[in-house]
Amino acid sequence: MKKGRKKGAIALSGLLLFSVLASACQSGGTSTEKAAETGGAVSKDGFPIVEQPITLSVFAPSADMAPWDTMPVIEEMEKLSNIKIEFQTAPIDSFPTKKNLVFASGELPDILYAADITPAEQVSYGTQGQLVPLEDLIDNYAPNLKKILDENPNVRKSITTTDGHIYALPFIDTTAVWYRGPMWYNGEFLEKLGVEEPKTTDELYEYLKRVKTEDPNGNGQADEIPLTSVKLDDLRMYFLGFWGIYNEVYYADKDGKAHYTPQEEGYKGYLTFLNKLWNEDLLDHETFSQTDEQKKAKGAKNQLALFSDFYPYFTLGGTEETMEDPMMTPVSSEIADTPVYGKHPGMSSNGTFAISVTNPNPEASMRWIDYQYGYDGATLWTQGPKGMMWDYVDEATHEKKYLEVPNGGDREEFRATLTPNYGIVTPGVNIPDLTNGLRSEVEDWVVQQNEEKLVPIAKIPFPNVYLTNDAQTEVSALLSDLNTYVEQMEAKFVTGQEPLSNWDAYVAQLKKMGSDRIVEIYQEAYDQWNSENAQ
Repeated sequence: MKKGRKKGAIALSGLLLFSVLASACQSGGTSTEKAAETGGAVSKDGFPIVEQPITLSVFAPSADMAPWDTMPVIEEMEKLSNIKIEFQTAPIDSFPTKKNLVFASGELPDILYAADITPAEQVSYGTQGQLVPLEDLIDNYAPNLKKILDENPNVRKSITTTDGHIYALPFIDTTAVWYRGPMWYNGEFLEKLGVEEPKTTDELYEYLKRVKTEDPNGNGQADEIPLTSVKLDDLRMYFLGFWGIYNEVYYADKDGKAHYTPQEEGYKGYLTFLNKLWNEDLLDHETFSQTDEQKKAKGAKNQLALFSDFYPYFTLGGTEETMEDPMMTPVSSEIADTPVYGKHPGMSSNGTFAISVTNPNPEASMRWIDYQYGYDGATLWTQGPKGMMWDYVDEATHEKKYLEVPNGGDREEFRATLTPNYGIVTPGVNIPDLTNGLRSEVEDWVVQQNEEKLVPIAKIPFPNVYLTNDAQTEVSALLSDLNTYVEQMEAKFVTGQEPLSNWDAYVAQLKKMGSDRIVEIYQEAYDQWNSENAQ
């Protein structure tokens, strides 16, 4: 049993990738002049990529931790490749606006990096001729990426647009499990009450009732909060799985039938359960008003029994990682074949890298980015050069160890000065060998929890499908209104402001607002994706 918890200052920063927008690179010159810029023939493997140095302009978002052009990773890449990069960065918050301005201006950089080019943007800018189709470049100049796509044909399908072209590259992690973060039990409360993890919604309800009335934190006060959330965003995906639903908006069932989640009977079951918890004060009544920081403050006072976070100690506090607070095993409901879990699709973003049509060196650009899709390049770009933040314990097995951070600083902040791949989703691949020897005991424990509790019931909700421009415009307009209405009604149903006896009227309003059209559009897209995937 825990003797107590200390509140620690936990810095949560991404292990993934990248001042005002500089002027973009402008195309020009004759084809002969462009040929002269290529630095000679592009090698299809090995380094350097080109014999004579060339320069490429790259537009990207930045966490602004250090100038990119002075980072050791960039200096190392230039030495290896013979390619100099001129960076044009914008702060993360303003990057989407700057990106739109770049495309509207027509003055395009050679490369867009970590640019979160949405499926709609890929279709639009690709068909308008602003982005280069990448499939031939992948097959001829990207051996690392081609190998991944050949081994994972669904990933290739999921980055191919309706016109048969690939306009942008993803960050690939075929081992990923979490679509949204998991739920965690306070292990001290389970132990104090002598409870095994609940297996059904009824058992979960009974456990939360006991938390409310039996003082498991032992302070003599009725201050325990059985279940907490921040606007339900952190628990919705997990809890929907108790009723057989594995995405918040739309998903395809085992028979390939598309569904719009907010009008499904399973969604009604989810609302009914949460309303029951709300009425009995088992769901935190500050759920719709509190911030994540306020939720964590309750955790630090050992008031929370069930909550969501990346790791449990991020909410419960503590100066050390612990393995005493188990990941919640999803529970079953009255609906058959439950629970299920919405699994990560294996790509964090499918628009992290693109080549503009004005780029005179597309082959060299593809070779340059392909390095990040192999072990050596992924290691360099995520961990920095060997000997700065890490070194090998056994190079043959890729086992590594961390080195001391200069001046005793924070390791993640130091990493942010080594590589642009910090705080943003960048192109590349997650390979387990990248962190051999660097993972903590609790990180390996979380992987084990995933394998035991989530992977056996996990389903990818929907493939990454591309819509035509017209269909995308229609879906965006419909979902803009539907999402607002659903969010409002979810809160009303859970809190009882709207009785669940009005469910049929609610569904009728959804259909009036176009929910069935959403299903129709995504059913057509799924059928098309499925038929092409079978070829």
